[in-house]
Amino acid sequence: MRPELFTQGTATAIEGPLLFLKRNVQARLNEAVEVRGQSGRPRLGRIAALDDESMVVEVLESTIGLGLRDVRVRFLGEPLHFALGPGLLGRVFNGVGQPSDGGPPVAAAKRMRIDGTPINPALRDLPSDFIETGISAIDLMNSLVRGQKLPLFSSGGLPHDRIASEIAENARLRGEGEQGFAIVFVGIGISHDTAEAFRHAMQDSGALAHTVMFLNLASEPSTQRLLTPRFALTAAEYLAAEEDRHVLVIMTDMTNYCEALREVSASHGEVPSRKGYPGYMYSDLASIYERAGCLHGAKGTITQLPILTMPAEDISHPIPDLTGYITEGQVVLDKGLDHKGIYPPINVLPSLSRLMDQGIGEGYSHKDHPALANQLFASYAKAIRVRVLASVVGRDGLTELDRQYIEFADRFERDLIRQAGRRTLEESMEFGWQLLRLLPKAELARLSDDQITRYVQSTSRSEPHA
Repeated sequence: MRPELFTQGTATAIEGPLLFLKRNVQARLNEAVEVRGQSGRPRLGRIAALDDESMVVEVLESTIGLGLRDVRVRFLGEPLHFALGPGLLGRVFNGVGQPSDGGPPVAAAKRMRIDGTPINPALRDLPSDFIETGISAIDLMNSLVRGQKLPLFSSGGLPHDRIASEIAENARLRGEGEQGFAIVFVGIGISHDTAEAFRHAMQDSGALAHTVMFLNLASEPSTQRLLTPRFALTAAEYLAAEEDRHVLVIMTDMTNYCEALREVSASHGEVPSRKGYPGYMYSDLASIYERAGCLHGAKGTITQLPILTMPAEDISHPIPDLTGYITEGQVVLDKGLDHKGIYPPINVLPSLSRLMDQGIGEGYSHKDHPALANQLFASYAKAIRVRVLASVVGRDGLTELDRQYIEFADRFERDLIRQAGRRTLEESMEFGWQLLRLLPKAELARLSDDQITRYVQSTSRSEPHA
């Protein structure tokens, strides 16, 4: 680390969170700085751009009160770091890692770069093992696997915040790894009311004891939103590497992150790409998402569940489009189900967990889980096609088998997808077996004869209980 440097009287402009300086010192891109005005109060920042003659500093706090003549910048000679140590769980931080729960700073045992360290792809292990979220549409149909990155695609007005909170409260590892499980909950660009609702939900449920929260408010500078997930993932990496924990990182809302990226990019004068977003948004998102995974020889793992709202409900919009390329599937919320009063409104047909087969089955969830999920998916897909037919010819034009599929689809949404509280995987599977009893044996081609005998024909048709 080189010695700290200072500069004063070189500011040329202040535009929002950006401070423009003449370059008269040797500085590096992404170097951390302290900006002081006439009051002398330090404000954290980092160098976002520089050339031979000028520098641009992203100030991570409000620039109100800073004057061009009295701005003094201290160059720290290193990238932004986060001081971490024991006692991290149960704490609440703002978007740049400062305690916001009224408690003292965390006793530092280690300082870690917030942008992470490159991971050799050859050291990565294939994600495995099942994480139970308590939501049937995810656990049974689109299972989350330890070490995976599985985004949730939502739209404006849908209850993704409630889903995020419930997953944070209820998620767990089954078996021996349960005691080493931890949650890192990240709110990006959220309102004050939403932040308080998240905080109270975690406290009231008792989940805060094994959770670290990072809450970035919409009223705070957009530059903070670019760093919030990086501070949070640094905390997750500490918990995984130093405390050997299996960490689930829940981030909401990544659309706010991308909007901040577009805003800051435009402030820099960069040439925009698709829909005004910077051309490097893919690599920027990858620098966040690729910090999940399992490594050879490491006991701890990091799993990501990023949540984003699709602008104009367009799944081909750059934000969900690029996210889908980087991650391993998606869980899609549906307004049609929401209008029917079904919560959580998860549409299982466009949803996909590409690593599901690596984390379910014998030794992970249940040996009959894969066959049940495949049969339910195939039967529901056929039932939706029958619904389309019914909208054309009417119910009177349907065969008896078609009517059975219509009833199956209605009950699938009403009894399996809709739920009032947390469900274990075994409870979700029992709902699934009961639903398959609505269909003839000849339609259950994805189940073995033994599975049909044990689970479907062993009990007569019955009404599932929520």
